Amino acid sequence: MPILDLSKPLYFTDDWEIAEKTYAINNPTTGKTILNIADCGVKEAKRAVKIADESFLLWRQKTAFERSKILMNWYELILEHVEELAQTMTLEMAKPIRESRGEVAYAAGFVNWYAEEAKRVYGETFPSHMANKRAMMIKQPVGPVFAITPWNFPLAMLTRKAAPALAAGCTVILKPAEQTPISALLLAKLWQDAGGPSGTLQVLPCEKPAELSELIIADPRIRKITFTGSTKVGKLLYKQSAETVKKISLELGGHAPFIIFEDADIELAVKEVVASKFRNSGQTCVCTNRIYTHSSIVSEFARAYAKSAQNLVVGDPADDTTDIGPLVNQASLQKVSSHVDDALSKGARIITGGKALHGLFYAPTVITDIKDNMLIMQEESFGPIAPIISFDSEEEVLKMANNTEYGLAAYIYTNNLSRAYKVAEALEYGIIGVNDGVPSAPYAPFGGLKQSGLGREGGKWGIEEFLETKYISVSLTQ
Repeated sequence: MPILDLSKPLYFTDDWEIAEKTYAINNPTTGKTILNIADCGVKEAKRAVKIADESFLLWRQKTAFERSKILMNWYELILEHVEELAQTMTLEMAKPIRESRGEVAYAAGFVNWYAEEAKRVYGETFPSHMANKRAMMIKQPVGPVFAITPWNFPLAMLTRKAAPALAAGCTVILKPAEQTPISALLLAKLWQDAGGPSGTLQVLPCEKPAELSELIIADPRIRKITFTGSTKVGKLLYKQSAETVKKISLELGGHAPFIIFEDADIELAVKEVVASKFRNSGQTCVCTNRIYTHSSIVSEFARAYAKSAQNLVVGDPADDTTDIGPLVNQASLQKVSSHVDDALSKGARIITGGKALHGLFYAPTVITDIKDNMLIMQEESFGPIAPIISFDSEEEVLKMANNTEYGLAAYIYTNNLSRAYKVAEALEYGIIGVNDGVPSAPYAPFGGLKQSGLGREGGKWGIEEFLETKYISVSLTQ
């Protein structure tokens, strides 16, 4: 039996509602419409804020153990429906099905972690300067939360935000990405089935969310914004949130370097760079965009890397053998193509790939003879393009790697322990993978420096984003 019948355009507030307006969700692989989904607007947003505010007063009174139990129920239900959730994600945004199944497990991992973390929101007592006073600190939920999630990880980004918020005692209004609302609605149904109280997790699909988002952010009853997406949009939300001085978490764009030193095991290094670069067809904010390789091994590495890229299976993402599916939409394909064309016009050389295929597919591409003035070195390509750049010294490559406004993720490959520590500490990024192309985990902090964002998601740090610190001083009677 399906998790949720979406033959009608449903959205989720304190219960399931039928929308007055709809828009089409199209399959990137076939171009065909999957279904027509609810298109929420200002009216639905106003009601959602009222429900979130009223529900917060009740949800925050639940004990940490009660919230934990519901989250554990949610976790178990997600694992019971791995295949339906994975198939839905692959239909919506064309993630290869093997990766989709992995994302369901990753998403469930956040729920499992925060089910336990709910019971670890500790306070403190500390000495007072006066004998008749007692000083303490407690932590309380910040209030109703507005969460905005991206299309490239429609399940994991939802649980990475909603699970800690709910564990802390906050209520959540979720605006999923326009391309992937079905996944969010399915998770909301599982939250309801898990015993999630009315109004604690709302989902408002919306095709053009600017007006809806602006209204919700302007409302003083919403106390926290959490957003994953582009730096441009993140800056706009930051400005809007300032009017009511909200807490805000921003996980924004990246431009990740991967540094391959001369002592690297080339076979193992290729494996890690392929995992980092071509995951989700290169459509992740932490995938490597610049592969810096020491001049003494650059030719050998480039040949091995190109051979590995050529062996990737490009095809139907619903097929278990597929490594690379289509890009999410025409705009993404145009951006990837323009980056390659720009690089070629400025002297770059294609080793493999370098061309659009049928539909929204683009061949896995390895490109060399890169210059700093190429778009591929200045912008996040968000596609299966791997530029290789040669370097001669540690000092030189650190300067090149840090020469960007972004600071989300960076990677190095070396067998020198001292170098690993020194370079990891010198890189201006929030996440560093040492000999590890896929370091993200539910128990670890995720977030960037510079213009890649504010705050951290994951681990014990993630729940802190949804808590306020309150100081209590008690004067004892004589």
